Amino acid sequence: MTQQLVVTILGADKFGMLSAIAETVCESGCNILDSRQAVFGQDFSLTMIIEGTQTAIAKAEFAIPQTCHKLELLCLLKRTKKHCKQNLEHIADVVIVGENTPSVIKKITAFFTQYTISVSAFRLTTTKKSDAMTDPIDRMKCKMVVSIPHALSVDEVEVAFQALMTALQLQGTIKQNH
Repeated sequence: MTQQLVVTILGADKFGMLSAIAETVCESGCNILDSRQAVFGQDFSLTMIIEGTQTAIAKAEFAIPQTCHKLELLCLLKRTKKHCKQNLEHIADVVIVGENTPSVIKKITAFFTQYTISVSAFRLTTTKKSDAMTDPIDRMKCKMVVSIPHALSVDEVEVAFQALMTALQLQGTIKQNH
């Protein structure tokens, strides 16, 4: 019977790290089922789920931290239940622009939670626009990638999303990728 392990690794972005980690996973007798990686500034982030026999997972739990230590990386390991691949049929890009007010992102993410829509990527940029009549205004542009469950009508979500945008005095779009 196979078991699974979620691995999260953080540290300075250096050439060859991913290869060394993949080699360690392979040498432990495990397979990488899914992974996500990103570079933030000068730092590297990797989250993956690996699968193997109980013995292979135990080897990985011992070997991965050793590899990370040699590469000066932080790692966190957690055993998990059966991994179900994300169904990518209703993946959408969300773009929101407008005034950056307190708790606006909280309200937007709460909307997605209410509809059981998961956010898989998120980026927010702010700029200051100066108006001669008022104080500088913080403007924002937020981009998200979301996964909409099959049971939901994308059109109904779009209508509710536009109502939220109107209430928050923002402009936004949801565009399906597939």
